[in-house]
Amino acid sequence: LTPFVMKALVTALKKHPAFNSSLDEASEEVVFKGYYHFGVAVDTEAGLIVPVVRDVDKKGMWDLAAELNGLVEKTRQRKISLDELQGSSFTITNQGGIGGGHFTPIINKPDVAVLGLGRAALQPVLRKGKVQGRMMLPICLSYDHRVVDGADAVRFVNELVQALAGFPEKELKR
Repeated sequence: LTPFVMKALVTALKKHPAFNSSLDEASEEVVFKGYYHFGVAVDTEAGLIVPVVRDVDKKGMWDLAAELNGLVEKTRQRKISLDELQGSSFTITNQGGIGGGHFTPIINKPDVAVLGLGRAALQPVLRKGKVQGRMMLPICLSYDHRVVDGADAVRFVNELVQALAGFPEKELKR
């Protein structure tokens, strides 16, 4: 699920670049990132550790899945390097695997935002007058109000939802 969301995030971030930035607190300037390096929160025995998947926009979904699995394994074995923990431009945390629903993720500084994913579940949805089962994914966005405001966040989340709903089927093939 996370690689799928990562690819959709790139689409949304390209249209809302303030969420792919950081705030330089010394100069009080927003630094827009020209790359898509996503921190992915990993639950370990030592606590939460956030390795970084670099250049998400340049990789296919299956390559991202393989890289992410490798980083998670290295992180849990405590074999991750310091370099692999630095340089994120956006962070994702996924509590769905342990049964989490809605929650409020904490921003991983210096990123401006973090997206939280809950447990996807089949829900009844009314479409064209008929009830159908659809997978619904709870998402939560935390963001730095010094850089973006609530209206920006709503537009960003709407863009992300559209990207998820309209995800190109060709991306799903190996």
